[in-house]
Amino acid sequence: MAHQDNGGGIPSTMRTVFGIFMILIYVGMGVLLFIDFFHFSAGWQWLRWVGGSLFVVYGFWRAYRQFSGIDSSI
Repeated sequence: MAHQDNGGGIPSTMRTVFGIFMILIYVGMGVLLFIDFFHFSAGWQWLRWVGGSLFVVYGFWRAYRQFSGIDSSI
């Protein structure tokens, strides 16, 4: 069943691997913003906190959809 097609031409294993990769990218980007990896200037600190929060929240939301099976129906 690893090569099952979801109708869109992409095998389900590839969709799963890509989904996990994107979860790591979103959460990782949020963490990098929280630790000020990009050295924002003092006037843009609000963007660092807002952007980091949005990336982490979206990463967790995407992880929930991925592992609960909601994404497989989309």
